[in-house]
Order: sequence, then structure tokens, then C-alpha cells
Amino acid sequence: MKKILFVAFVLLTVGFLFGAKYIVGVSADFPPFESVENGEFVGFDIDLIKAIGEEMGFEVEIRDMSFDSLIAALVSGNLDIVISGMTITQERAEVVSFSKPYWTADQSVVVREDSDFNVTVLFGKRNVGVQTGTTGDLWVEENLVETKILTGDFKRYDTYVLAMTDLINKNIDAIVLDAPVAEGFAKVRPVKVVAILKTYEDYGIAVNKGNKTLLALINEGIERLEASGKLDELNLKHF
Repeated sequence: MKKILFVAFVLLTVGFLFGAKYIVGVSADFPPFESVENGEFVGFDIDLIKAIGEEMGFEVEIRDMSFDSLIAALVSGNLDIVISGMTITQERAEVVSFSKPYWTADQSVVVREDSDFNVTVLFGKRNVGVQTGTTGDLWVEENLVETKILTGDFKRYDTYVLAMTDLINKNIDAIVLDAPVAEGFAKVRPVKVVAILKTYEDYGIAVNKGNKTLLALINEGIERLEASGKLDELNLKHF
């Protein structure tokens, strides 16, 4: 009897999840993963979470907020899911649960297109910008600022767009940001990538620590998209 009741509970839980609607947090200044075009959210992460939802039978509502607010909003229950080019780190994994990785990235060093700087722009009295709360932020602080390799201004921005504007306006000398995003900016802004920092970062989809059922649903969705070739199609579309 207990076994029958348990199976019935599982079936009811799965049935409840199918057809549900989840609030998904992004920081929509991170092309080609997420951005806004003509008032619509677009990008690899947007297509991915929608594809997972379609595969697993749930709907999503996208909400845009600053990157460093996403985990707090997830923990507080204001978001159900976060997908925003977020690197799986030990510190983050202590407060949220991550899906299996869906992307691996490195960090890039970006300078103005007319600049003669190379990777040595990170050394000495240069001014370097990052987006607050990102792994680029942590990398620069731990490897350059704390070691005093970088002695100029270390500037944090709410978005990469603000950092890019300051770079183009010559208020800073370089930005450190995720490689795919750097390449995207270099196609549409007067900037260039001068170095790749091999950090081997895995991106994951985050859910509340206690929501193991939703996490399992997302992981199953990723696995199905991998098996069907849909994930490869999204890679080709955006990269």
C-alpha cells in the first residue's frame, strides 16, 4: 500500500509540474546568450529554456534584472529559474542548485579597436572594467587586484553595455568578460579581443536549493535536447 501511495504521489507531482508556468530570471545585456531586440527577449539561453519547457511541458515567463540580483531573487522565491550565462561555482552552488552544464566558456580581454594594447593591458597602471558579480569580476580581483599586478582603477558596472560604453569613450582601457559575449560585441562595436584567459567555466541553469523536482525536470530536458540534436541546432543558430 505504501508503495502504491508513493507512486501515486510521484505521478501527481509530475502531473502538476507539466503545464506549470515558471518565472525565469535573466540579465538581458549578454548577447548572444540573452538580450532585447525590438522589445523581445532573444538569445541562446532564451531559446534553450523555451525549448526545455516545450519538451518537458511547462511554460516560462522571462524577467530581466541585474546579474548580481539573480541569485538573491531565486533564493527569495521571486524567481523559479535562472539562466543567464551563469558559471557554476562552488560559492554559488552553496545557495542554489545547478543543472548539468550546457556550455563551457573562457574569459576574454577586450580593448578599443584602434588600441595597440595586448594582454599586458591587465598589468600596471591601467583601468580595467568588469560586470559586477560575474566570474570575470572575481578573476580580475583575485588574480590581478589582490596580487597588485593591476594597479590602476578596477571598475565594476551593472551591465556590460555600460562597461563597453566607457571603454569606447576611453574612460577605461580594457574589459574582461566571457569569450562568446566578447566576440559578439566585437562584431557590432569598435572593439577587439586581444587575449583569451583559459578559465574553462561551465554554465548551468539554477533553481532553488530545495527544488529537486524542478532540477530533475530541467536536466531531463537538456538530455532530451542533446539526444534529439536540438541543442546542436541552437548552437549553430547563435554561434
